[in-house]
Amino acid sequence: MKKNNLIQGIIQSLEDLRLSGVSHVPKAAGKALQAATMQPSATPARVRPAEKTIDPRQAALDALAAEVAACRRCPELVRNRTQTVFGVGNPYARLVFCGEAPGADEDRLGEPFVGLAGQKLTDIIVKGMKMRREDVYILNILRCRPPGNRTPLPDEAAACREFLERQLEIIQPKFICCLGAVAAQNLLGVNLPISKLRGQVFECRGAKLLCTYHPAYLLRNPAAKRIVWEDIKLLMAEMGREQD
Repeated sequence: MKKNNLIQGIIQSLEDLRLSGVSHVPKAAGKALQAATMQPSATPARVRPAEKTIDPRQAALDALAAEVAACRRCPELVRNRTQTVFGVGNPYARLVFCGEAPGADEDRLGEPFVGLAGQKLTDIIVKGMKMRREDVYILNILRCRPPGNRTPLPDEAAACREFLERQLEIIQPKFICCLGAVAAQNLLGVNLPISKLRGQVFECRGAKLLCTYHPAYLLRNPAAKRIVWEDIKLLMAEMGREQD
């Protein structure tokens, strides 16, 4: 209706000009009439939304996580778990932290190191190393919580080893920090206590591997913070990160 009124108005204006003796139509009026009488153009074609880029490493980790969730290799762990705890972090992380197994909080939330020990680890990463938690990758030797938070059994660690190795193969870290004896012994294939393994740099799957006490140990032995900080400073030096 508005468009018809506009056209009628323009036509009336042109007729008034003609009656008043104007012999030609002003260009502006002619253009206005032409624009008003043009047929509407066809409905423009829909613009296809840009396809979401799928990151190959994250896709590989997601596929492996689904495989882990369906794992039934350890009957006792399967019976007692709420869910599997795969790992979390940057799939391109230079640094991977490896613990031993999920605890109660991790089993409930499905993410490693989210309880009190996880808060200690976050402090190490953020306050000590001046990094963000999401810049690293965090996983465990086991992906299921052992009943009562007991130490993982050798056959359980062996059953989960394939998943650990495939995760590391996808991420391709340059540095691995083992948190506690279970992680260090399993990755290095030794039976030495953590006190004998810390303070050194090892090679593991093309990465430099260092060991320190598990954050849960710091909850029971606050005096060990100094020792852990010495280990973290060694790790930072190997990574080429400056210390305050």
